[in-house]
Amino acid sequence: MNRSPLAARVGMAAFLAVAAAFFLLPLYVMLVTSLKPLDELRAGALFAWPLAPTLAPWRTAWSEACTGVACEGVRAGFMNSLAIAVPSTLLAVGLGALNGYALALWRVRGANWLFGLLMVGAFVPGQVMLYPLVRALGTLGLVGSLPGIVLVHVVFSMPLMTLLFRNWYASLPTELFNAARIDGAGFWGVWTRVLLPMSAPMLGVAAIMQVTGVWNDYLLGLVFAGHDFAPMTVQLNNLINTSTGTRQYNVDMAATLLTSLVPLVVYFGSGRWFVRGITAGALKG
Repeated sequence: MNRSPLAARVGMAAFLAVAAAFFLLPLYVMLVTSLKPLDELRAGALFAWPLAPTLAPWRTAWSEACTGVACEGVRAGFMNSLAIAVPSTLLAVGLGALNGYALALWRVRGANWLFGLLMVGAFVPGQVMLYPLVRALGTLGLVGSLPGIVLVHVVFSMPLMTLLFRNWYASLPTELFNAARIDGAGFWGVWTRVLLPMSAPMLGVAAIMQVTGVWNDYLLGLVFAGHDFAPMTVQLNNLINTSTGTRQYNVDMAATLLTSLVPLVVYFGSGRWFVRGITAGALKG
């Protein structure tokens, strides 16, 4: 009778190990390739650890590789991505928390219809809305500007952010809300003094999702950011698809790892908090 649970655990461990190896193998290949000189790459041995590890491809990818007309590496793209991700995250999380609070606890007229429209927007493919958004931002003079790309990211994130915070606030005891109102707290007082301090797990979940989504975005950055504010993903595409000169696979892999560094740090550094926030009520309600 004791063999069945043991066999199940062994089978599950074996499956997880194979799955982890399957997903980590490309990352390993990228890492070892980025540390090899070109002569060693031409010799083959794709999975072999570099005989003479070097960080020269990383330095080239960061500050010297050509990502278009300019040959300044992906450093400028990193700063652009940072300038896009920070305000996009702060505004999206703040507005999503406010929307979720209003829809969950303040039964205003038409709230259900508004929430339904937001959910419909969450399932409409982004490509369908590109042309109308380009026309709208062009009319406002925001195409190719930092405020324009930030606005687009905030708008696209509103359905998901609102859903997360609405379900979170709906899972909290309504007695807290009622007691704060009896004590004389108004709309803003209840939110800022009572509910927002209790929302730390959900704020962390929303921030992780928004930072990861904005940083990994390519399509919106390509269409709306313009040349001056092109994020790292757009510059990475320009670098890898450059057809002139010798193909430097080690530099390409180093640039790819540099581009994915922030999402990887966010994942490994806050993955535990993300799971805690989800299990604490992100999908309840």
